Amino acid sequence: MAIERQRAVVLLSGGMDSATCLALAARRDGCESHALSFDYGQRHRAELDAAAVVARQLGAREHRIMRIDLGALGGSALTDLGIAVPEVPGDGIPVTYVPARNAVFLSFALAWAEVLDADFLYSGVNAVDYSGYPDCRPEFIAAFQAMANLATCRAVEGRPIVLRTPLMSLGKAEIIRLGSGLGVDFAATVSCYQADASGAACGACDACRLRQAGFAAAGLPDVTRYRGPVDSG
Repeated sequence: MAIERQRAVVLLSGGMDSATCLALAARRDGCESHALSFDYGQRHRAELDAAAVVARQLGAREHRIMRIDLGALGGSALTDLGIAVPEVPGDGIPVTYVPARNAVFLSFALAWAEVLDADFLYSGVNAVDYSGYPDCRPEFIAAFQAMANLATCRAVEGRPIVLRTPLMSLGKAEIIRLGSGLGVDFAATVSCYQADASGAACGACDACRLRQAGFAAAGLPDVTRYRGPVDSG
């Protein structure tokens, strides 16, 4: 008799971290993985196209794209075209932070996990090589887990949905090596905050800089498609 695999909902943005997270859930941990992406009013849809490709490549049981309009609220360079994406590193939390985005995404994912009777919820949040977003910190994840344990039928019945963040303490180079070992096609992923319709990256925003540095530190070729020459210095 075949043993039923544990189910997991995996947040999948289409970027390198979430792709590696899906690979961990599906290929390392053996979960029946259900990928969830969001069309939330972001600057471009290239990352959603990438998410669909990645979900197929990594064998997700299902991939859903949910429409929620965080763009109606604005307040971020990723949801308000009137706010420029910075191309020079600054101090403090950058304007690319989307207010409460991870809290919103995780809440939808938690609801779907209950419907699926899933055991795990995977998120690729990272607190090492990242932009300083407050909702990527271990403290936030611990608080969300505590909330989920109070808010779900499964937890009340003694079967809590466990939030897994396997990349939390890894640097970008470690994530790239890990994903490569699991067969992640990083050329299919899109990280750039202002990618064009084809997914080609600008090479200058914070996400691009972190990605470039990660490939360099990992000693692997940068397979990212750029719109023009990139200053590697």
